Amino acid sequence: MAKGKETTRKKLYTEEGYKSLVDEYEYLKNIRRQEVKDTLAQARSYGDLSENSEYDEAKNEQAKVEARINELEELIRSAQVVTEKDIDADTVHVGACVRVYDMTYDEEIEYNIVGSNEANPLLGNISDQSPIGSALLGARRGDIVSVDTPGGELKLKIIEISRSKS
Repeated sequence: MAKGKETTRKKLYTEEGYKSLVDEYEYLKNIRRQEVKDTLAQARSYGDLSENSEYDEAKNEQAKVEARINELEELIRSAQVVTEKDIDADTVHVGACVRVYDMTYDEEIEYNIVGSNEANPLLGNISDQSPIGSALLGARRGDIVSVDTPGGELKLKIIEISRSKS
């Protein structure tokens, strides 16, 4: 590998998901960091640091905040935002809302396909890298896709593809 070459793999985000990353980063960097700094200063004023639980808690919180800021910086640096102009409305993609008929369980389900860091299955937001998400990627309305899941094979028929509601 060439020295200095970036090997960071791009992670896909919807516009909303990317905005939420940036918002959290800005909050932690500009507001929360200062709050923790103020708490540390207050705790220091209590005297003996070796027996000062407030100081220890503030130092732990500072470490957590700084670690999350660093993590968010890396996520933002490696982010690739999927915008409306990047999307083929006829195929399943990151940023799409997909209504499918589950032929295995005889029910309709709606999924929002999102980047892996935005996934929240309880809200119907599934990752493009999950078994169902990756099986649906690139499929078109009317297609039937098979998905191997821990619970067995699912057969999903795509009923509708639209812009994500997440």
